[in-house]
Amino acid sequence: MSEEGALSSACVDWANLGFDVSETRGRAQAVWKDGEWGEVKFENGPYVQLHMFANVLHYGQEVFEGLKAYHCKDGLVRTFNDKANWERISNSSRRMMIPEMPYEFFQQMVDVAVRGNRAYIPPPEVCASGGSLYIRPVIFGSGPQVGLHASKEYIFLVMVLPVGPYFKDGFKAIPGEVVTDFDRAAPQGVGDVKCAGNYAADLVPLSGHKKRGFPIGLYLDPKEKKYCEEFNAANLVAITKSGTYATPESASILPSITNKCLMQIAKDRGMTAERRPLAFKDEAENWAEVGAIGTAAVICPIKSLTMGEKTWAFSEEAPTLKGLYDALTAIQRGEAEDPHGWSRVISMD
Repeated sequence: MSEEGALSSACVDWANLGFDVSETRGRAQAVWKDGEWGEVKFENGPYVQLHMFANVLHYGQEVFEGLKAYHCKDGLVRTFNDKANWERISNSSRRMMIPEMPYEFFQQMVDVAVRGNRAYIPPPEVCASGGSLYIRPVIFGSGPQVGLHASKEYIFLVMVLPVGPYFKDGFKAIPGEVVTDFDRAAPQGVGDVKCAGNYAADLVPLSGHKKRGFPIGLYLDPKEKKYCEEFNAANLVAITKSGTYATPESASILPSITNKCLMQIAKDRGMTAERRPLAFKDEAENWAEVGAIGTAAVICPIKSLTMGEKTWAFSEEAPTLKGLYDALTAIQRGEAEDPHGWSRVISMD
């Protein structure tokens, strides 16, 4: 057996996987320098050596992604819709002046990271109950500088972690609060870019509404404070009382890959699916179900949204969203037909 070990053979307490940092063997790594990306290598260990004047430490030139791989019941390892992740990180890179790469290069990085950590991919029975190998590609400016300009060197890492469900209780509804005293993103800003600063800026409002008993917060548009944007780190989806799948349209929302897939499944099932501006106070009375949508949790049902003294309540069982959740996760785990070709088998050879 190679030093990578057999599939799912690591000494991990698979029954108690959380969504947190844990030991793995290493990561895939490549460097951009002198106008081109270098060789893809597997590097052991969790630490990266960095110059103290690296661009990312001072000017924050960084983008990242999140996707998953699954050890399926048929013995194959599949990653889900990684081409969409490449498309999104390419868009993010253009906005942050980071060098782009062809899909084949991105795919090679993902494959090298997953194969090199094959022992840490949760076994099929764990993947069937919400586990996965979480994959985090990150690109950042590593060149040393003190003046403000794009970095002259970049490091691209693809790191992985064995994880359990994002929420320990699984598909269980939680209460949310509408955020009124902070904005997630500015008009014509970087709200549609997956970069670190967007998430750091959310920490203060996130901490505040958690202290008030709301695990999740919904942002409104920064201009009028009227239209829904997104949750802290997830898109919003509402199922209306007439059965329509509705999600907000805004240039400052991060386009969720999971949301796009769920919308497609909804259409496949004959549902009306709309992406349009959603004025919160005007629309919320007509919502039967609400969900927070993203790679980590897939769908987290929202049982209520509170704004000031008023609370809007929604179905805790969220049967329509649960049906979409089951359909998508079955495709991800290789248990259902994949009519749109979202999954890709990663060879372990």
